[in-house]
Amino acid sequence: MDATTRYIGPSGLDPIMNRFFNLLPKLGISLAGSRLLAVRGRKSGQWRTTLVNVLTAADGRRYLVAPRGHTQWVRNLRVSGAGELRLGRRSEAFTATEVLDADKIPVLREYLDRWGWEVGRFFEGVTKHATDAELAEIAPGFPVFALS
Repeated sequence: MDATTRYIGPSGLDPIMNRFFNLLPKLGISLAGSRLLAVRGRKSGQWRTTLVNVLTAADGRRYLVAPRGHTQWVRNLRVSGAGELRLGRRSEAFTATEVLDADKIPVLREYLDRWGWEVGRFFEGVTKHATDAELAEIAPGFPVFALS
């Protein structure tokens, strides 16, 4: 699979679990810092939502990482450059800048440190203990956005 088109779609029980976990932020419940990401569709202009983990890095910057790869929300965010993070009735608007592959290494390591237990299956054996070279090798398949 080409890293620039890498996408791991939902399988097995994923669709059922996704519906359940997407409901939680709508009710104001955050699991491990999760939020409902809302981004306008690049073709429809309609709001599209999905559950995401917002990483606040050691330097205080916030990031979105796409563990499943080049998903629809990633494609929509690339076009719109902005979105909202929602939790219950609260909504926080943001702008997003895609992070270059070479700059993703510390972000991917922190993301795996925090949520490896949840998303590790999408990283195909790469963990927070991976070398910088291993993280650099997989970086093109894992879009990362800096939020402001």
